[in-house]
Amino acid sequence: MPHSDLPPSGALAGRVWLPDIGPAVVRVEGEALCDITAIFPTMRDLCEMKNPASALAAAEGKVIGKVADILSNAAPDKHNATKPHVLSPIDLQAVKAAGVTFPVSMIERVIEEKARGEAAAAAVVRAKIIELVGGDLHAIKPGSPAAMELKTALVQAGAWSQYLEVGIGPDAEIFTKAPVLASVGHNMDVGIHPKSIWNNPEPEIAMVVNSRGEIIGATLGNDVNLRDFEGRSALLLGKAKDNNASASLGPFIRFFDSGFALDDVRRAELAMKVTGLDGFVMQGHSNMAKIARDPTEIVAHAINENHQYPDGLVVYLGTMFAPVDDRGVEGKGFTHHIGDVVEIATPLLGTLRNRVVHCAQAQAWHFGIADLMRNLAGRKLL
Repeated sequence: MPHSDLPPSGALAGRVWLPDIGPAVVRVEGEALCDITAIFPTMRDLCEMKNPASALAAAEGKVIGKVADILSNAAPDKHNATKPHVLSPIDLQAVKAAGVTFPVSMIERVIEEKARGEAAAAAVVRAKIIELVGGDLHAIKPGSPAAMELKTALVQAGAWSQYLEVGIGPDAEIFTKAPVLASVGHNMDVGIHPKSIWNNPEPEIAMVVNSRGEIIGATLGNDVNLRDFEGRSALLLGKAKDNNASASLGPFIRFFDSGFALDDVRRAELAMKVTGLDGFVMQGHSNMAKIARDPTEIVAHAINENHQYPDGLVVYLGTMFAPVDDRGVEGKGFTHHIGDVVEIATPLLGTLRNRVVHCAQAQAWHFGIADLMRNLAGRKLL
């Protein structure tokens, strides 16, 4: 029987840290993980195959342990440095994200901007913006004549925003979420900046894309967001989005095959649960059918003749989940507390679980690209 955090079937691959050895590319085989690094030294190599799912199935390797044990050992409160633990499932791929791809979250970004990052002002601004925008934004295709008519009306009403521009305009927002090798995996800590007092998780599906721009699979992601930083200025997007341990992916990549395709992603529903040390529980859902731009369109904005990625990339698709329920002080909405546990789940991809800490308290990131190359060369895998 497969582990409860994984889908019941599928071509699943990931990465594991082997003590005194280094990172390994692994295949899920029922309740076990099989090391296939001798065949595919990096996940990038596997993703560049013509048919990654078939290549994964054919790769010879050796069992290194049980899925449950290796996933569990990634949690800081259970970590044993002498045993393997799971990593983020990607390595050399660029880590990109799309913003404002769901109408609901688009409105929340506008609110952040109009409130200047002040959570206490959000409720009043939200009511005004919704009154001005109105209608079913989901029915409006970005860049269409109807979208441009709405843009004109909003400009005349003094309600236009840079977030509406990328939400219903012709150009998608694509930004760098994390440096190569900086994303964290299942059960690891995710980090929020210690100066942020208004922040939230963003449950998302991330597309796994090869260097040719082909979507070859998917994984789960938490695009940790600082609402106050971004609300103060869009020029602080890097500080709002790219911090230590602020990009979570996993637990594994599921490659497309006869049992899993892009249409399954288009119909997927994500469930999210936040559990606090104070007894607070918040649950929400994100329906991919309500995304404003198709995953293929988002990926095409990220990789094309003007943006090339020879090692491929992953692209967070965005979220419709923008929590507005108060946590504590009335009118200030939701924000994380240290120790929150965030669970993002869908039957297609399993469950991605992370604990929230301040960035400096998350596991330090020291193993970069040069270290990976030296490590693989020392193991005679390059």
